[in-house]
Amino acid sequence: MIKASGYAAEHRHSRLKRLEFEREEARANEIEIEVLFCGVCHSDIHQVKNEWSNTVYPCMPGHEVVGRVTKVGLGSTRHAVGDLVGVGCMIESCRHCDPCLSGDQNYCEGPNSWLATYNGPMVPAAKAPNGGNMYGRDNTLGGYSDVIVVNEDFALKIPANLKPEVAAPILCAGATTYSPLKHWSVKAGDKVGVIGFGGLGDMAVKIAKAMGTQVTVFTTTREKLEEAERLGIRGVLESDKAAMKELRSSFDFMLSTIPEKHDINPFIELLKRDSTLCIVGALEPMAGVDNSAVAFHRKRVAGSLIGNLADTQEVLDFCAKHGIGPDIEIIDIQDVNEAYKKVEKGDVRFRYVIDMASIKRDETA
Repeated sequence: MIKASGYAAEHRHSRLKRLEFEREEARANEIEIEVLFCGVCHSDIHQVKNEWSNTVYPCMPGHEVVGRVTKVGLGSTRHAVGDLVGVGCMIESCRHCDPCLSGDQNYCEGPNSWLATYNGPMVPAAKAPNGGNMYGRDNTLGGYSDVIVVNEDFALKIPANLKPEVAAPILCAGATTYSPLKHWSVKAGDKVGVIGFGGLGDMAVKIAKAMGTQVTVFTTTREKLEEAERLGIRGVLESDKAAMKELRSSFDFMLSTIPEKHDINPFIELLKRDSTLCIVGALEPMAGVDNSAVAFHRKRVAGSLIGNLADTQEVLDFCAKHGIGPDIEIIDIQDVNEAYKKVEKGDVRFRYVIDMASIKRDETA
């Protein structure tokens, strides 16, 4: 067993606190990773607070993990000791269902869907695919820790010219926004609208712009209009009725990145005929949709969940090629609870990334 340290919540009202625990050593086709950096995702906060009513405690978040391979299990050939790798939202899937065989592990239809990097799932080993593998564990503990063990197939290669701390949020925010842009065949010259300008919206805007599209971002704050201007894109206040009217029936694709329930009806009006508005930020019931606005112009409202392994590797390579990435602020693990508060208040316009070397500070304090 590997002695490990991390930060976890004990219950829904708990602050994240240091937790000493053990991880199983790398088995066949698995790798051990020394965690260097881990991004802070808004879904971490939802999960810690049990806002999706499925949290298992202790809950140790972290699914934007970048680290160095320290050991490879028997038969592992994809990565070598010393390689820089990333781990996103998934660390296993059933591998036998139609989506998995098609390369869409994020839509796994196996006994318990895909295995989340943290908080999941709780399937008895005897009933799990492949004799259990990682499915037999009580609950997975994520990247807010100094070491993690995963199947080698679910670790991505970090391009040499992409800083590891910048790469971390791309594993979730990048994949989540790149995947629908790819799926709906967004191309250079298309007019793309991004709703919300937080962590997901920032990556969506940068990726869509690098694809050669005409990007407009919709926000509720004037401060973020300045950020849009800095990036060389148009920013529109959602409350600006004149601007919204001007943009009716003009977008080829729209992506909603707002991480909570919101009204998408004003944005449906902005779609062209036969165009799609995809929701990637919210995972709860949404406000009702006026179907007349959808039906009369054959518009579509759709959803997309993170990205498959191929999408995630592609977006890492894409960001490296185009020199783009999230604006980040590196924090110590000891400051993560304060970071959560700022994310919830919307007081940040960048992504927090934890320097996991800071966890050693607890040992010398």
